[in-house]
Amino acid sequence: MGRTMNIGIMSKEQFREYTLSIARGEHKPKQSEPKVWFDSVESMSQVLSTRNRELLRIIKEQKPESLSELASVSGRHVANLSRTLKMMEGYGIVKLERQHNTLKPRVLVDDFQAVFGL
Repeated sequence: MGRTMNIGIMSKEQFREYTLSIARGEHKPKQSEPKVWFDSVESMSQVLSTRNRELLRIIKEQKPESLSELASVSGRHVANLSRTLKMMEGYGIVKLERQHNTLKPRVLVDDFQAVFGL
């Protein structure tokens, strides 16, 4: 069974009001509501670019044991991978598991479902 991450897009002002309404008890988020919010389609597309989705696919299929191994199979530099994966880890898309003196990347999401309005 795939793990789907619900993501949403709303302006910073809308997100501020959304979180305040939750804090005031006026809104109780539904299970289906996004847990991750972007402030624009552009910011979402930077995180989930074609290149980054390809990287996630490589991690899922190849199951590299380290960032060095991932660099070898993906053709990307370790420093670039580290930055990208740490950013994705902040969104809950991947987990970087410390094993001895290395980081092993693991994908936590199979699909993305985006919610946004006008």
